[in-house]
Amino acid sequence: MQINGQEYRSVWFENSRVKMIDQNKLPFAFEIREYSSYIEVAAAIREMIVRGAPAIGASGAYGLALAALSAPQDKFRAYLRSARDELISTRPTAVDLSIGVNYVYENTLKFIPDLDHARQVALLAANEFANRSAAECLELGIIGASLIQDGYRILTHCNAGALATVDHGTALAAIRQAHKQGKNIFVYVDETRPRFQGARLTAFELEQEGIPHAIITDAASGFYFWKNEIDMVITGSDRICLNGDIANKIGTYEKAVMARAHKVPFYVAAPVSTFDFGCEKGEDIMIEIRDEKELKFCGEIPVANPNSIALNPAFDITPAAYITGIITPKGIFEPAEASQKVQA
Repeated sequence: MQINGQEYRSVWFENSRVKMIDQNKLPFAFEIREYSSYIEVAAAIREMIVRGAPAIGASGAYGLALAALSAPQDKFRAYLRSARDELISTRPTAVDLSIGVNYVYENTLKFIPDLDHARQVALLAANEFANRSAAECLELGIIGASLIQDGYRILTHCNAGALATVDHGTALAAIRQAHKQGKNIFVYVDETRPRFQGARLTAFELEQEGIPHAIITDAASGFYFWKNEIDMVITGSDRICLNGDIANKIGTYEKAVMARAHKVPFYVAAPVSTFDFGCEKGEDIMIEIRDEKELKFCGEIPVANPNSIALNPAFDITPAAYITGIITPKGIFEPAEASQKVQA
């Protein structure tokens, strides 16, 4: 991704450390954090310094590589298992996290008892997972751009850009490619309460690359549907089930319902690592419930009645019936067949 004219990834490994762009500081400050232990990486994921399903998948993979590099020889296997469990527990809804962590874990275990080799393999596997994720996002962006016609007005929700992945993005990967092709497009950016990932991060990415856009409140999307000023919706996903149901940032379901009511196509974009081949349907997904302070405060400023409780589900489920198609690096598929097609 381009930030201030330079190319960055959201997360990478350099000089024996995991490096991440601090997404809690954007767009008001650009800071790169460095971590030397899996415990620090787990805290960064939990605190949403890094967020977005593919990005936390790569972060978890690198976190486990750090664990392998520092694990004591006499307790290597137990240490690695403990690190795996700790990293996976940080964000329960996005499946990329467990896939990335387990990819490194399983490849590393193959080379025990040669621990020197196992440590090297852990880092190689983490880099392979991250690089593959970035390549898949680029490919799905090229494929997804074919759906975007010149003059389209596109609604997004949350941040499904390069910051949410290792690079390129999912929904924004298609938008980026359409813009590079010279198509005249405009993006409505849902603010995405309560953490404002749309208003802060999606808008930042679009502004950095000169893509026309405007921030709207989450509730304003209905107004623009009603005015027939939205031509398509593209979102990312945190988990895709075998039947085509998806989990994504809270508010995605209502966008899909409105899109269907107004006969506007609703697409989901995701790399293969977002597919959960062991999850049959949306009801089987664990939904992360986050701290009520995210709703009751904006930073340190109280914005709600202090004595009321607040309910803060981080994700919702969009049924396959409301999804026009799923954009993947292997093609665009009907929701019900997507899991089978990406494994072919």
